[in-house]
Amino acid sequence: MGMTKRGLAAAVILTAAWFATSRSSSPKTRDSTSQKEEIERGRYLVEEVAKCAECHTPRNAQGDLDKNSWLQGAPIWILPVKPNPNWAQRAPALAGFPSLTEEEGERVLEKGIGPEGETLRPPMHVYHMKHEDAKAIIAYLSSLPRSIR
Repeated sequence: MGMTKRGLAAAVILTAAWFATSRSSSPKTRDSTSQKEEIERGRYLVEEVAKCAECHTPRNAQGDLDKNSWLQGAPIWILPVKPNPNWAQRAPALAGFPSLTEEEGERVLEKGIGPEGETLRPPMHVYHMKHEDAKAIIAYLSSLPRSIR
């Protein structure tokens, strides 16, 4: 019976030590992990779903996306079917999230309203994203290096 009590005491001590250690290091690890997961979700939404690079990344002489200028802003290469005086001539830089506050970015992505309450100019899509998706996109864009131009 004494062996069982010692074994139980050792298990309790080891469990308590593990719990104390995991609690003290867990928030940083969890925060870091959840931030990485949010950035990765944002990358997926930007690159694979919304395809933002198609307009916001310049193209090289062969017409391919210039990976060295990823999401650094670019001339709009898409032309409207019929003349549209509101058609944007240039897509702004997104890398580093240089032009908008986080709140303005959320409004653009969640409500389809520009930073000053204006209608977004075509060919920009009007999105009505969930808040979590908008936050993930902003986290990803903010994680990218800003343009040096």
